[in-house]
Amino acid sequence: MTSHPLKLDHLVIAARTLEEGARFVATKFGIDLTPGGAHPSMRTHNRLMNLYGGAYMEVIAIDPAAAPVTSPRARLFALDDPSMQRRLEEHGPQLVHWVAKVDRPKSLARWREQFPERIAPVAAMSRAGNTWSLTVPDDGAFPSWQNAGDGVLPSLIQWDTPRHPSDVLPPTGIALRSLTGYHPNAEAVAEQLEWLGALHLMKVETTAGAPVIVAEFELADGSIVTLGESAESVEAARRAQEQAQAAAGKKRRAKPKTIEEGDSQE
Repeated sequence: MTSHPLKLDHLVIAARTLEEGARFVATKFGIDLTPGGAHPSMRTHNRLMNLYGGAYMEVIAIDPAAAPVTSPRARLFALDDPSMQRRLEEHGPQLVHWVAKVDRPKSLARWREQFPERIAPVAAMSRAGNTWSLTVPDDGAFPSWQNAGDGVLPSLIQWDTPRHPSDVLPPTGIALRSLTGYHPNAEAVAEQLEWLGALHLMKVETTAGAPVIVAEFELADGSIVTLGESAESVEAARRAQEQAQAAAGKKRRAKPKTIEEGDSQE
């Protein structure tokens, strides 16, 4: 495990368009996103929302106005993957990934050189005057370990600019209460998180369904908002609904109590 535990940097919501992603967040949180900017090397762009405690949320989408590049590389966060595009087409914007911050004096690039089997290639990125390094597999897929990842394992980021985005984003009063990763191979996910020094940031659970991240937030008014659903939570909700419907039906079928002949009606 790393001797420098990682910190949560930001959560990633993928969308077909920024407008669609912004509407999704506004509906969920009642917050208008702050314009972020374009990532020229990745041909993506984003909008941002501050979270309490030095993290933020990013809505990211393919930038239709991105200038052509000579040797285009796969976009990050699987945005070029046909399965991800179908997922966003069918289900709309959704929480797909998270990013953990590597603070200096540890060097992300040197860490990658030392453990290339554990850490994805490091790409230099920029947006609106900010520069940073981010781990991005060459094919644009999510980081993985022992064939387990699927967005549940984090990308790693190291900022070059002194001010973190959360320092300049408008405060929202929204706090992340919990982050849970569900994966069929939860053991491999937990092992890699522990090695990275990030196991304290995410609870890991085994699922019989597709890998998914579930994040629970507390809003300024004390209300709770949850993003993501595991197969188990969907099944539990289905059973609860069926039980409620069965109980309601049983109540409707119950015969009203009648007054027997000779009984007092007082």
